[in-house]
Amino acid sequence: MIHIYNSLTKKKEVFAPITPGEVRMYVCGMTVYDYCHLGHARVMVVFDMVVRYLRARGFKVTYVRNVTDIDDKIIKRAAENNEGVNTLTARFIEAMHEDERALGVLSPDQEPRATEHIAPILAMIGALEKNAYAYRAANHDVYYRVRKFAPYGSLSGKSIDDLRVGARVDVGEEKEDPLDFVLWKAAKPGEPQWDSTWGPGRPGWHIECSAMSTQCLGNNFDIHGGGRDLQFPHHENEIAQSEAATGERFVNTWMHVGFVRVNEEKMSKSLGNFFTVREVLKAFDPEVVRYFILASHYRSPLDYSDDSLVQAKQALSRLYTAMKGVAPGAETDGGDYAQRFNAAMDDDFNTAAAMAVLFDLARDINRLRESDIEEARRCAATLRQLGDVLGILQRDPEEFLRGGAGEGGLRDDQIAALIAQRAAARQAKNWAESDRIRDQLKQAGVVLEDGSGGTTWRRE
Repeated sequence: MIHIYNSLTKKKEVFAPITPGEVRMYVCGMTVYDYCHLGHARVMVVFDMVVRYLRARGFKVTYVRNVTDIDDKIIKRAAENNEGVNTLTARFIEAMHEDERALGVLSPDQEPRATEHIAPILAMIGALEKNAYAYRAANHDVYYRVRKFAPYGSLSGKSIDDLRVGARVDVGEEKEDPLDFVLWKAAKPGEPQWDSTWGPGRPGWHIECSAMSTQCLGNNFDIHGGGRDLQFPHHENEIAQSEAATGERFVNTWMHVGFVRVNEEKMSKSLGNFFTVREVLKAFDPEVVRYFILASHYRSPLDYSDDSLVQAKQALSRLYTAMKGVAPGAETDGGDYAQRFNAAMDDDFNTAAAMAVLFDLARDINRLRESDIEEARRCAATLRQLGDVLGILQRDPEEFLRGGAGEGGLRDDQIAALIAQRAAARQAKNWAESDRIRDQLKQAGVVLEDGSGGTTWRRE
């Protein structure tokens, strides 16, 4: 049985889908006004892993991840760039897809955009107004009455009375209560707008996800995920809106991914301490970045540094080195390795423990390659199969280990030429020259391995 930590109940629970054998999952995606940073990448990679594992266990998964393509930040950035909102969002949606593909993230089954779901957004606001949870203010904005929804705060563990102490009303807002939040924003000159019964305007951020998720997956679905920073107020507000509008339980299991930190501070654009995915990929192989993200449990903080990525590269190289020269045999059931791997993943997707099984496999391949090559090949097949569940270890080992030249590094043809020179020096018994070339390659991050079949190489 799969156990998942439910942020709503604050405990691990046996996962039981609403429809046996089927999983409906919604994850809050990007607000597309800038490039993805590593915090976004972690959310994308983690839920890609969840989908891969659930499918590997036989579930039919419908995975929905939205795009927020209308928002205050988008409008502000478009104005700063002197470009249209649609031009800006189209550019960053494509950039997001490029980053996903680089990191081996599978496309979601549905990728709804807020601007394409105005009708269901208006319908949900209308239902909230009919149920007296929404009201039109004097400034023509439409707000949600937080105090009317008794369970408010259940996801975040916050008390309405405590929240009210720190609540404030911004200039231009006409709320009944400082805690109330906007559902529909009245049109401002030069901003994108749509017609509604409350006048022209655009949706608030929170209502977009409530409408898109229920439109795609129904009023009650299995899993809702996102970054921990969305737990309050975004996801709290989603629950309040959705349940007040439909009268049904919104989501059964809530999953939240821990922060990526730099020097023990959350990585964020507001703090200016973020690294974009494309910046990191200039220095590190995408599979190394994916490995780095999955090497820690998804709920724990993830501390970013170049040293951490270097260690991830070394660890992934150990797995590929074990597979090098051992052609995987026919697929097997994985035996004890697969059982241990699944036991780890069944425990709230404990990828750190699952990866320990991969290293056990690598150790056994190295032990068996000389004594029992067929068993080594079966282990290599299992290693590749289990790696596929995590989205790693699907490349040719030689190709991965050679990697790219990197900034200031040697190209493959330059390395081959130096190896040929070293072979000639060895043939002439010029050991000093042979050692000099080996040292030159080592300083360039290239490790030589001499064997009966000649000399092979890999990058450190």
